[in-house]
Amino acid sequence: MSSTCSCGSSKLGHFGENVFSVKTMRNYLSENAYQKLVSTILKGEALDHSIADEVADAMKTWALEKGATHFTHMFQPLTGVTAEKHEAFLMPDREGGAVATFSGKELIQGEPDASSFPSGGLRATFEARGYTAWDPTSPAFVRENPSGGCVLCIPTVFCGWHGEALDKKTGLLRSQHALAKQISRMGKLFGIKETTRPYATLGAEQEYFLIDKKYFEKRLDLLQTGRTLFGSRPARHQQMEDHYFGHIKPRIMAFMDEANAELWKLGVPARTQHNEVSPAQFEVAPIFEEQNLAVDHNVVIMHVLQEVADRCGLVCLLHEKPFAGVNGSGKHNNWSIVGPDGKNWLTPGNTPHENAKFLTMLCIVMKGVDTHAALLRAAVATAGNDHRLGANEAPPAIISIFLGEQLTDIIEQVEKGGARSSKSAGLIEIGVSTLPKLPRDATDRNRTSPLAFTGNKFEFRAVGASQSCAGANVVLNTAIAWAMDEVCTELEAKMADSKKDLNAVLHGVLQGIIRKHKRILFDGDNYTAEWRAEAAKRGLPNLTKTPEALAALEDKKSIALFEKYEVLSPRETKSRYEVYMHAYEQTVTLEGSCALRIARTMVLPAAYRYLAELGSTQAVLPKGVGAGIAATIKEVAALTDKVNAEAAKLDKGVKAHDADAMLAAMVAMRVSVDALENLVPANLWPLPSYAEMLFLM
Repeated sequence: MSSTCSCGSSKLGHFGENVFSVKTMRNYLSENAYQKLVSTILKGEALDHSIADEVADAMKTWALEKGATHFTHMFQPLTGVTAEKHEAFLMPDREGGAVATFSGKELIQGEPDASSFPSGGLRATFEARGYTAWDPTSPAFVRENPSGGCVLCIPTVFCGWHGEALDKKTGLLRSQHALAKQISRMGKLFGIKETTRPYATLGAEQEYFLIDKKYFEKRLDLLQTGRTLFGSRPARHQQMEDHYFGHIKPRIMAFMDEANAELWKLGVPARTQHNEVSPAQFEVAPIFEEQNLAVDHNVVIMHVLQEVADRCGLVCLLHEKPFAGVNGSGKHNNWSIVGPDGKNWLTPGNTPHENAKFLTMLCIVMKGVDTHAALLRAAVATAGNDHRLGANEAPPAIISIFLGEQLTDIIEQVEKGGARSSKSAGLIEIGVSTLPKLPRDATDRNRTSPLAFTGNKFEFRAVGASQSCAGANVVLNTAIAWAMDEVCTELEAKMADSKKDLNAVLHGVLQGIIRKHKRILFDGDNYTAEWRAEAAKRGLPNLTKTPEALAALEDKKSIALFEKYEVLSPRETKSRYEVYMHAYEQTVTLEGSCALRIARTMVLPAAYRYLAELGSTQAVLPKGVGAGIAATIKEVAALTDKVNAEAAKLDKGVKAHDADAMLAAMVAMRVSVDALENLVPANLWPLPSYAEMLFLM
């Protein structure tokens, strides 16, 4: 006899139950309102405001049935986290009772204080008016609270009185529109009949750490900054390579089960979970979705991970480098596009015509990324990511593209006159533009590459774990829209001038792109000094620190790019520079102040106590005994003096708001503090160790 467990099927059966999805709204809306709203959601048509009241009433009815008492417009300000203001459905009546109300106006538009969020000069304190506007393409959902209360969450954009984009979502939606327009244009050149709205897709893999809450609460640095400012790497960490994909501990498995149950209810298609490289590090990855929804879902994932961890007596760390010396955490941004034919245009096809389209897309990505590499680097520039980029788990700051041996060989053949063979497929089918028939999954993977082609998508590995995916995708979408626009314009002109068809002119256009932009291709080890030297010869930017990377946002080329495709106005682009630079400076200052406090109030007192104990012990030892103690006293005293000296430098840097001075002093002070940790007895050391945090769960 066979038996089945109902536990898993029961949890899977709850998928999307807390989402006001297309399936759910059919039961609450009239056929007319349903069809109009679905056209907005699935086809990108303008929202018909005449149905707003009916949709609001249906959404309210459904939310009340779920136990909701409040609603909120959830938006993503430039802080990089979400914001929400809760409003009760409650409205007192004349008889001393109350009724639940929610109007179309309340659904479509809210009004939070715009001056209290960073705007980079777009809004001033005396210019407080701001608006949130419903984004119907990202479904509303009900979030359950452990206390029993529920809130209806409505994804929105956030803008100022004059329409200025004050958030992450507005630019993303604009960039998607710009990209879709150019994809449709490219489709027409390839004779593709439009059967669906073109769109970008995203699969965002989320890495994170879990540590026991009791250790977190004893670490002022983790509490204040999200990363350990001090900490000696233990004898055993990740060097045995036994944690990655290893057996998941029962306590972690219980956490993952609870997190999955919540995510599935919210319609987040979380599918993959596993141990990551470092002890105490893990990953969750959803199935690919339409890009805007995937960005919102990633925000939901981060919230759920942190909230569930708290209930499990754990803390979820999303900082890019919470533990120096071991793996950091990123967010692998898997980007692709679906064309008007409903197909993934980054998937090699079964016909020469489809492969012509595929290789055209590869060349377009090369052109867009090479031209706007500095801007793409700026999209992932944060103080936290500076500690991660270039380490063993993350790509370096030099933007390059990995295509793999076979595709690189094909690109080289196209450049030389025409692809006639494939390294892994032998003889190929010759057709449109002499481009080959390519097997799927024809590439290896390159973990050191910032932008790697992995079969049917490009994986941008440089996004930081705590970042919103929106910024990176705004740049990717816009850069590719620009490149596609340029290619379409050139093809259209040459076809008109020569009276030839696409097949006759495409190869020459692709050759030109390859010759100009092949410098962006690199299939080797991106970590090596040889590659850094080679990249410099090629003229590729190597922007290792946030301030120099963010400068791209002030560059005329970047400003013009966003303005041309109506993604960000010049003021909006410059505001991002101001906001992100301010965040960087504030983060470094916060870390410097915290490190200074820990050193002076915790580390140095512990070292002094140990010196006192050593001195007392030395005093009672027989004459001629205790040479080792004398050496230890000398070593501890020397390290203590170094900590004091670096603390003075750090103090000076904090007071002067000098980020470079603070970072240099923190690095130098950490060396001495970590050395002290290996000398001072554990019972005197004030901070939980790496070994405790990484292994005791």
